[in-house]
Formats: sequence, C-alpha cells, structure tokens
Amino acid sequence: MRILAIGDEESPYLWDFFEKSKLEDVDLIISCGDLNPNYLSFLVTMYAIPVLYVHGNHDGKYEHTPPEGCTCIEDEIYMHNGIRILGLGGSMRYTGGAHQYTEKDMRKRVRKLWFQLWRRRGFDILVTHAPGYQLNDGRDLPHQGFQTFLDLIEKYRPKFFLHGHVHMSYGRNHKRYDKYQDTHVINAFERCVFEYEDGHIIR
Repeated sequence: MRILAIGDEESPYLWDFFEKSKLEDVDLIISCGDLNPNYLSFLVTMYAIPVLYVHGNHDGKYEHTPPEGCTCIEDEIYMHNGIRILGLGGSMRYTGGAHQYTEKDMRKRVRKLWFQLWRRRGFDILVTHAPGYQLNDGRDLPHQGFQTFLDLIEKYRPKFFLHGHVHMSYGRNHKRYDKYQDTHVINAFERCVFEYEDGHIIR
C-alpha cells in the first residue's frame, strides 16, 4: 500500500497544478497537521483518496472550518485495511494556544488510550505533529519533541512514525527519513510518498 504523508506546507504540485494522475498509485493520505483545511478537503474530493489527519499547533481554525470529507484520528487507533494508525497531534506547549501540550499532558493522553492499545494489541503507524524528543526535533521549546512518542515506539514497535512540525526549509539539516530502533521515521513536510510494506520512500 502506498501512502502520501503531508504536513506544514501545502504542495503547489498537488494543489495549484492539479492532475489526478499524480496520485493514481496512492491508497491513503495522512496529514501530520498545520495545513489549510480547504487543502485537505480539496485532496479528498479531487483525488478521491481517503484523508486522515491530526492537528498541528496552528490548527485552531479546524474547530470552525473542519476539513470536509476527511477523518480526524486524534486520540484513537484508526483501522484502515487492517493497518492500525494511532493519532496524537499537537506540539509542545509554548504559548498556551490550542493543540499545545506539556510532556505530562501528552502522557495523560496516552494513558487514556490503554484500552484501545490493549484491544488492538498496539499499532502499526504513529501519526503526530511534533517529532520525538531529540529525534529530528528543534532545541527551542516550540519545536522540541516528546519523549512520550519514543516510549510508545519502544514499547509497541510500530512500523512507521510520521510527524511534521520541523520544516525541512528551516535551515537546519532536518532529515526526511530516519530510523528509531526498528521503526521508520518520516518527516511529512509538504509531501512524501512511501510504500507501507517495505518502508521505501517513492518520492
């Protein structure tokens, strides 16, 4: 199964220069946050591919203008064609705005998932907005990652960890692809297509 991971910046390649054939081999779109809700609605409508999403720290507008036709997977394990996808959006708390959390807050969110984690026997893909702590994150508080995500990966060993938040255009050498233990880590900035079965990045 091929998955398009997106986040942080809308892709002109997909939005401004629409051609349905560009994603004809893609089976699922996963948004890691901080994207215009109209962009997500456009993708699910024009490309006719399911779109799952979590919130970024700038997605307070989703409360009034949610992405139509898309599925929010915050705080749940969503099943798609037998694949277990866990969504935990938001960033480290730095102003007290919407979708910002302390490390303690994020741990509380995970604790509330105990029954889902037990019933589903873990998950295959972890979808977040922020990265993991010291795993392609920033040293400033707004872009610092969560240790909780690393703890989840160590315990449940998912196949993939998808995140956004740290733009690859920031000037630091943020990586598109990394690995943490046996988990493939992908920075979804703008767009990235990968193969679920073997972890190979297509484009």
